[in-house]
Amino acid sequence: MPQLYPVAGAKFYIGPAVNAVPDDADVDATDFASVVWTEIKGWQTMGAVGDAATLISEDVISQGRTLKAKGTRNAGSMQNNFIVLPTDPGQIALIAAEATDFNYPFKIAFDDAPAPKISVATVTIAAPGVVSWTAHGLAVGTALKFSTTGALPTGLTAGTTYYVVNPTTDAFSVSATPGGAAITTTGTQSGVHTATTVPSGTVKNFYAIVMTAQEQGGGANTARLLQGNVEINSPVITTAPVGGA
Repeated sequence: MPQLYPVAGAKFYIGPAVNAVPDDADVDATDFASVVWTEIKGWQTMGAVGDAATLISEDVISQGRTLKAKGTRNAGSMQNNFIVLPTDPGQIALIAAEATDFNYPFKIAFDDAPAPKISVATVTIAAPGVVSWTAHGLAVGTALKFSTTGALPTGLTAGTTYYVVNPTTDAFSVSATPGGAAITTTGTQSGVHTATTVPSGTVKNFYAIVMTAQEQGGGANTARLLQGNVEINSPVITTAPVGGA
């Protein structure tokens, strides 16, 4: 059966201004990994995101036909509306961004995370500690948490999010931060340990300039809306959902 992907539940974020946007070939997800994001709340309408080619055409007399080719690519003008929230930090940041000529990083986080993957796991006391999980299929950076019927080794805390590093077919270590150093486990442990992934949904990142921050009115029974339109000025980098069963 076909899968529908609702917009409902998605969140829209803005980051601090940047002095320059990297060349297309250099833009990837790592450029956005350390951005401090502020959610722009009250998102009511999501605009279009993604490339469209410019049409080049020439009318050729001898052929009696218009020949066409693709020209430059444009990632689009994203037309967004927000319900007016005067004290929302994200809307304040969006309005302030419109008053500048700078580019800003943006993030769209969709609410399409898959179901988590869960398994009983064992953990070694070692430097680093190694988690055994048969045929886990987890990639580097996958987020997960541990629970236990007893006590985890020192270095791991139940309910805390960790990240997969050094995965093999049936084992991996974990770090406290994405791309961080593998954690050393010490002390003693007891009980049955369970590892559960913390899936994330689709994320789209891009750089853009904020073109409008206008309030839209209407009739007496119309809510005021903030029009926050952004001109996307880079490729749109899509990160697929990860960590699911």
